Amino acid sequence: MLTIRLARAGKRNKAQFKVMLQERAIAPGGRHVEILGSYDPHMKKAVLHEDRIKYWIEKGAYLSDTVHNLLVKNSVIQDKKRKVKLPEKKIVVAESVPAEETVKAE
Repeated sequence: MLTIRLARAGKRNKAQFKVMLQERAIAPGGRHVEILGSYDPHMKKAVLHEDRIKYWIEKGAYLSDTVHNLLVKNSVIQDKKRKVKLPEKKIVVAESVPAEETVKAE
């Protein structure tokens, strides 16, 4: 199953992304079928190959939520933006034991 998604490139603290067509099971940044454009989040600039993107969507390629929103923003496709779900950070809170419950050595 093919999917269009972003793969990070660029330097530390200066991210850039490639818009890639890949198998869903392959890690982003790994083997790809075709590079369909690029995106610079710092300058909010996207270079997209619209004809190739539309071709692969017609062939049944899925879009990641972020790429879908990027294509809607740049008027490549007409649709509503999707809500991007970020994983919640788990906060570990150390429970303090009251002094009364501690075992006293006799």
